Amino acid sequence: MKKSINLILCLFLITGISMAQEFPSQVWHPGKVFLTSGQMSEGKVKYDLDANVVLVQTNTVETYSSASITYFEIFDEVYGGIRTFYSLPYALNSDYKTPIFFEVLTEGEDITLLCREFITTDNRGYNSYAMRGMYMNPMWGMPMMGRGFSRLDFNFYFLQDQKIYKYNQKKSVLLKEIMDDKSSEMKLYMRKHKLSHDKRGDLLRITAYYNQLKSNS
Repeated sequence: MKKSINLILCLFLITGISMAQEFPSQVWHPGKVFLTSGQMSEGKVKYDLDANVVLVQTNTVETYSSASITYFEIFDEVYGGIRTFYSLPYALNSDYKTPIFFEVLTEGEDITLLCREFITTDNRGYNSYAMRGMYMNPMWGMPMMGRGFSRLDFNFYFLQDQKIYKYNQKKSVLLKEIMDDKSSEMKLYMRKHKLSHDKRGDLLRITAYYNQLKSNS
C-alpha cells in the first residue's frame, strides 16, 4: 500500500513538472501603464525587470522603458491579485542612478518595502524539506524542467528617508538597523506569528506592523 502511494506521488510530481506554469514575467497580464508624459496605456502587459522595459499589447505592441514610465500595475493571472511597480532612480549595476522598476509590497509613512523578482536555478533535490516547502508557496512557482530547477526568488529593498537601501536578508540588520527603535516589539511580533525575516509574505507583514507601531507612537 505504501509503495502504491509513493508511486502515485511520484507520478503526480512528474506530471506537475511537465505542466509547470510559466513565471509572471513570461506571460501577458491585464494592466495599465502610466507614462511620465501624463498619458496612460491599457491592455495586456508584459514586463522585463532585467531590461527594465514594459510591453503593452492593444492592436499593436508598444515598448516602454523605465525612463518613460512613472508606474504600472497588473492583475497577475498566475498568482492572483493586483501588483504595482514604480520606476525609481537607483544605482543597480553602476555608480550612476537610473530609473529601474521596483514592485511595491507595502507602503508606509516611515518605510516602504520594495522588491525585484528574478528567476534562479535551484540544484537541491526534491526530497529536501526546503524544496517541499516551495510547492506550498505560490510565489516560488512550480519548478521548471532543465538543469536544476528554476524558481522565483526576490531581492528586497527598503525605501526610507527618500533613499533606497538593499536589504541583505539578515535578521540582525532588520532588527538592529532598519527597525532598531522598535526592535523589542518586532521580535515579539515575529516570534508570536512565526514570521521569517527573509520570506516575501512574512516580510510584508513585518514591515506593515512596524509602520503601524510608528504611526501609533
